[in-house]
Amino acid sequence: MRPPDRLWLVAQFPAPLKGRAPHPRLKGTPVSLTRRQVTSAALAAVPVALVATGTAQATQRRRTLYIAGDSTAAQKYADAAPETGWGMALPFFLREHLEVANHAVNGRSSKSFVDEGRLEVIFEAIRPGDFLLIQFGHNDEKIADPTRYTEPWTTYQDYLRQYVDAARARGARPVLATSVERRKFDADGNAVPTHGDYPAAMRALAEEERVALLDIQALSIALWQRLGVEETKKYFNWTATEQDNTHFNPPGAIAVARLVTAELLHRRVLAHRDVRRLDEEVPESWITWPDAAA
Repeated sequence: MRPPDRLWLVAQFPAPLKGRAPHPRLKGTPVSLTRRQVTSAALAAVPVALVATGTAQATQRRRTLYIAGDSTAAQKYADAAPETGWGMALPFFLREHLEVANHAVNGRSSKSFVDEGRLEVIFEAIRPGDFLLIQFGHNDEKIADPTRYTEPWTTYQDYLRQYVDAARARGARPVLATSVERRKFDADGNAVPTHGDYPAAMRALAEEERVALLDIQALSIALWQRLGVEETKKYFNWTATEQDNTHFNPPGAIAVARLVTAELLHRRVLAHRDVRRLDEEVPESWITWPDAAA
């Protein structure tokens, strides 16, 4: 298979913008709201030029799918190869009229991503018709680290609401995705869930907020179960010096990106005209690692 003419446009933002006050809805302290509306103030945040030009503007720019997440999705650089985030492979499954802006960053939780101003960066860039795919959980579980820890049924949901509200305030569509599962098996060879109540808390929030949910936790653990103990090693970052059961190599990232794309289609976030190669092999050689960001 020949490589695509345009492999991807992935924007990686290792640091938030400097010298800019955060939007009042995006401050570090989570806002717990049971009823929320997109207020006139939120609508006013949408640039007037975009509202005024409507369809004409939409034809001049590609819709963008933004990823807010952690290391399982993040762009990796040459010094980390062969570790691969699934966000690096997602563009292989999307048509050229869609772009991917991968803001996922290693080690972040739903809380620390907001506290560092990274959601504010997305808020400033996202536009009507775009998508914000939100996947956190791995680092929200770090109970010993107060800068990252969130409690599933309270602060985790509160922080996730900030992402949902930010996307909607900009006229974009939020999409929640449960965390991809780690590679863990019990003595009988059964894949074991590792994320506690976080996936259930996200599912409940998605239903409450009427947000599309990609249940990647359920889909990935089912995939690991089918592959088994030994075969799954070929999907994770197992090397001569490292046995990493959390992060992926190219085949693993491609497999998870395929799951994500199939769910975007299944949940009618995207249409058939938006996706490609769901039933085709994607060569590992299409994955590349740029030099580390300055």
